[in-house]
Amino acid sequence: MENVHLAVEEEDLYSGYNDYNPTFDSEELENDVGFQQAVRTSHGRRPPMTAKFPGTAVGARPLASSFGARIPMASSIGRPMTGAVQDGAARPMTAVRAAGYTSSMTRGSTFDPLGQSRGPAPPLEAKNEDTPEEKIKILEKKVNDLIEESCMAQSMGALQLALEKAKEAGRKERALVRQREQSGNADHINLDLTYSVLLNLANQYANNEMYPEALNSYQVIVKNKMFSNAGRLKVNMANIYVKQKSYPKAIKFYRMALDQISNAHKEMRIKIMQNIGVVFVRMGQYSDAITSFEHIMSESPNIKTGFNLILCYYAIGDRERMKKAFQKLISVPLGIDDEDKYITSNDDTESSMVTEAIKNDKLHQMERDLKVLAEKYIMTAAKLIAPAIETSFATGFDWCVDMVKSSQYVELANDLEINKAITYLRQKDFNQAVETLKTFEKKDSRVKSAAATNLSFLYFLEKDYDQADRYADLAMTADRYNPAALINKGNTVFVKQDYEKAAEFYKEALRNDSSCTEALYNLGLTYKRLDRLEEALDCFLKLHAILRNSAQVMYQLANLYELLNDRQQAIEWLLQVLSVTHTDPQALAKLGKLYDAEGDKSQAFQYYYESFRYFPSNIDVIEWLGAYYIDTQFCEKAIQYFERATLIQPTQVQWQLMVASCYRRSGNYQKALETYKDIHRKFPENVEGLRFLVRLCKDMGLKEVQEYADKLKKVEKMKEIREQRVKSGREGSARGRREGSAGSAAGVSTPVLTPPKKAAITETDVKAVSQSESKQLSPLLDSGRDSGHSSSSTKGERLSAKMRSLPGSNEPYEASSPKEIDASYVDPLGPQMERPKTGAKKRVDDHDLFDDEELVDELLP
Repeated sequence: MENVHLAVEEEDLYSGYNDYNPTFDSEELENDVGFQQAVRTSHGRRPPMTAKFPGTAVGARPLASSFGARIPMASSIGRPMTGAVQDGAARPMTAVRAAGYTSSMTRGSTFDPLGQSRGPAPPLEAKNEDTPEEKIKILEKKVNDLIEESCMAQSMGALQLALEKAKEAGRKERALVRQREQSGNADHINLDLTYSVLLNLANQYANNEMYPEALNSYQVIVKNKMFSNAGRLKVNMANIYVKQKSYPKAIKFYRMALDQISNAHKEMRIKIMQNIGVVFVRMGQYSDAITSFEHIMSESPNIKTGFNLILCYYAIGDRERMKKAFQKLISVPLGIDDEDKYITSNDDTESSMVTEAIKNDKLHQMERDLKVLAEKYIMTAAKLIAPAIETSFATGFDWCVDMVKSSQYVELANDLEINKAITYLRQKDFNQAVETLKTFEKKDSRVKSAAATNLSFLYFLEKDYDQADRYADLAMTADRYNPAALINKGNTVFVKQDYEKAAEFYKEALRNDSSCTEALYNLGLTYKRLDRLEEALDCFLKLHAILRNSAQVMYQLANLYELLNDRQQAIEWLLQVLSVTHTDPQALAKLGKLYDAEGDKSQAFQYYYESFRYFPSNIDVIEWLGAYYIDTQFCEKAIQYFERATLIQPTQVQWQLMVASCYRRSGNYQKALETYKDIHRKFPENVEGLRFLVRLCKDMGLKEVQEYADKLKKVEKMKEIREQRVKSGREGSARGRREGSAGSAAGVSTPVLTPPKKAAITETDVKAVSQSESKQLSPLLDSGRDSGHSSSSTKGERLSAKMRSLPGSNEPYEASSPKEIDASYVDPLGPQMERPKTGAKKRVDDHDLFDDEELVDELLP
């Protein structure tokens, strides 16, 4: 039990390290017997003894000291350590050394687990950049960095920045060469770096269309014999000559490059020969181009060269060779895998994951693009040569279809037949087009849907909406996800004014194809018809984001903002319309109308005038311009607009009356009198023309005044009788209907109608004509028989709403509907001007005009 040591609870392994140890007291070392003995003998170099009994804790035994025996050892008997003290350093007991401290302290050392006593690491030795070798290395790195920055800028589209970087790289490279020569290392010039700098500079010159500088840079590289394979750059020089349209030089350099490229680079030689053939085509030398293309098709056939060969044969009109070239074109191998490779199988999970991974990778996308390009070239070639290889285009199309059916492009045969129908449409042979499309009704669903869609469109254009609806349903049945079929169905419903249902079809088309602009446009129009203006606005704003330069979309947006009473936004959108279509007269007139509504007459006049300049036959524009000049007291300028309106609508008397009125307002009364006489000859029953004739003749002292006064009286009498007859007939019809309804209610089978009584024509009866009757007749005029009546109110009633809305015009010039010949015209200047009370004759001017009723009172008994 003496040797059994009980473990201390919660023993602290690191306790005692902060306590003061008298061992380190150096002041009493001279009096320390143990220290002195250790110095004189080898006692201090003996290894410390270990504990006799294992398992004892470190803190349970006293520390051993290498400085002496001031602290007594627990036992002097034990196993020696695995190593002895050598040169003041103790070797660790085991291979795995404890972290931070050793089992025995080194002589003269302190406890430093973090190694803080060693101090910071010495700094790295700085490189001396003043040596020539270091300067050369730094310059080379700068040149390489500038070349890389130039290439990156060019890839991002910053061509000017790329050119600046390339020039700076050239300057740095020349400085590098001088630095090497000064240091005596001229033999170690980096030719690859020089080549890269010159080539990049030439390419950037070419990208910035600085062709002479690019050619000079390429010439420097080509003439330097130290650069290997520099002859290939003659292809770049030839490309520049092509852009400059120097075709003979381009062919020369292409051939020089071809001579310097060995046969081992077959693909490069083929591409150069293809360029030579294209240049010959641009020069019109089709025979030389055919030679190049035929050589390529015999060595390494490809789709593009085969198509170019067909074009050359078409240009020289060789039918047989066109057929042979088309057969070669459809037999060109594309070198792509079958689509079955990308079909996933449910059995093998790993293969399905691999298939999903490669289904949309870049390689598969490249294969799809190549196939689409090949189909495009074949379709274009077939449409081109079909009318030329046979006597009729239908026979030629049939031959092309037969050839395609026997090739790897079997699915293109149906598309060719649909193109045949479209060709019939372009030739306006609608019956043949319809017959051709109807043959697809029994074929597979995809082709049937396309044919039915075209048929629906055709019948819709012919306004045969029932047939259009039928084929739209057929197209939807064959392919419900066909957006064109859904749009056609929506259109047939739209014309039947079932707008809600039409909107649903357009929405479904958008769900199937979110980029279908036709469906989005039609949906906006549908919402507009449904008066859901905000939703229509959203549709057209989305459409504008897709079609940024569509004038139709921007005009619809302007119209919607106008309907929403936001004229400023409407004006902004119309200005955008004019930025796309500068000469659209309707947009200009609309913009003038909006500025007029805003009260900006000068801007309105500018846009109305521009609209008139581009389309001088718009009556509304002519009307506004004439009214504007009348309002601004420039009646002479208004005459030319009303004369043009007279030429456009010769049966409308109001324009001729306005011409005469402008002459009268401007003081040219003789011309006004001639115009009124001409109006009377053309429209003898026009009351306004006769009134002004009487007025002018009386004021100018002409003899015809009584003649025109008598005619005026007869015309007014005839007009009143005609209106009274119409009124009486309508009243009799109404009375008969009332009596008939009463008789039928009393059981009388045949009602008896009494003839209307004749009554004297009075002013009251004339004014009693209903508004509906007055629309069918010419507007009623106050005969002036009763001098006590005021004419100002009746004149205001006779003005059309359109003329009353004109800005400040004090002379309305449209008093009847456009279909009426016997139109009424009253000059409102009469009530504003008083007639001189003297009977003396004087010059007639605007201040001598008479009031209508005062003039009639004097002439009639």
